[in-house]
Amino acid sequence: MQPKYKRILLKLSGESLAGSQKHGIDFDTVLKFCEPIKKCVDAGVRVGIVVGGGNFWRGRSSGEMDRTRADHMGMLATAINALGVADALEQLGVEVRVQTAIAMHQIAEPYIRNKAMCHLDAGRVVIFGCGTGNPFFSTDTAAALRAAEIEADIIMKATMVDGVYDCDPKSNPDAKKYDSVSFYEVLNKDLAVMDSTAASLCKDNDIPILVFSIEDPENIYRAVCGENIGTIVNSIKE
Repeated sequence: MQPKYKRILLKLSGESLAGSQKHGIDFDTVLKFCEPIKKCVDAGVRVGIVVGGGNFWRGRSSGEMDRTRADHMGMLATAINALGVADALEQLGVEVRVQTAIAMHQIAEPYIRNKAMCHLDAGRVVIFGCGTGNPFFSTDTAAALRAAEIEADIIMKATMVDGVYDCDPKSNPDAKKYDSVSFYEVLNKDLAVMDSTAASLCKDNDIPILVFSIEDPENIYRAVCGENIGTIVNSIKE
């Protein structure tokens, strides 16, 4: 199979990195995710990655805590995950750079767009940690922002479900799965793809999103090669 996309932004949820443990990092699971990422790199695909932090902390579930502080804690959780994914990729022989939106010079590069582009052009994977660096913005919004900045062809959102449905397939067995859906429908029907800020940013910059299941990690490579998996979200004529 040959890659369909030359430059991608892969969004990995924190929950997926926990594997069956449901919390923290299951390194064997992370290695399994990184194997198809290496295949993409070996095939010449430029790969940027944004990681979530839900396996350690969720700011929106912090109760009475100050929202800004809770979100800062979530950003630090994504930095932990970024370092874990970087280590797994390096063990597989992939060159990696971690860039964070909050300065932490001893462990990662600060996010600089031009430097990220240079790394990608050199064939290195760049992992973006700490979201956008601002509270009140999700890591989905960070993925949309970084995808626009690095001129990605598509956002690959690897999730625990196999696409976008008209309602929750876990609670409704009659839920209908979409093969494709427009940004207009996502925003107006409040479909569970990305939050509205992220979806609007993708819509405004015409960045398609592919939502697919990471239960089989090989789906990452299949998605990059353009196989018909998951749900594509794009600017279909309304």
